[in-house]
Amino acid sequence: MKHVSRRKFLKLGLLAAAMPLPASASAWLAAPERRLSFHNLHTGENLDLPYWVQGDYVPDALAEINHVLRDYRTDQVAAIDTHLLDLLDRVKAQLGTAQPFQVISGYRSPATNHMLSERSSGVAKHSLHMEGKAIDIRIPGVALADLRKTGLALQGGGVGYYPASDFVHLDVGRVRTWGG
Repeated sequence: MKHVSRRKFLKLGLLAAAMPLPASASAWLAAPERRLSFHNLHTGENLDLPYWVQGDYVPDALAEINHVLRDYRTDQVAAIDTHLLDLLDRVKAQLGTAQPFQVISGYRSPATNHMLSERSSGVAKHSLHMEGKAIDIRIPGVALADLRKTGLALQGGGVGYYPASDFVHLDVGRVRTWGG
């Protein structure tokens, strides 16, 4: 492994920061508002609101999102990572849709995750759902394969593809992919 000096490392970082963003990414960053819509398939709840306005996250909006994405089995609410919300907003923008995300699973309590992992090998024992960093979704009118492809292209974290169960898993962990 080649050693990179601190000075060279910092210089490379400054060069990367100076590189232009793709047009879609720079337009997303310049937007005055970020808005998300959800339909929780288990509770029937709907939510459509801006969660970020003029450079700041909106605390009341985040609280509402946390509630709608709660563990519906235990009614436990946890903070959903804002990086995940931003990833969802980027997915929506990239797909050019205003349709709500249909939520199969948002936050999962450790008890729920343990129960699900005992029932299925497809549920990770240390799932990012327990940290509010993962969501299982689909979007009306958007092909599941297109949702998966968009998640992969954005390189925001993990993308799991579950066509037999009709959903895509997105998370803000390390970039990886599975399923199919």
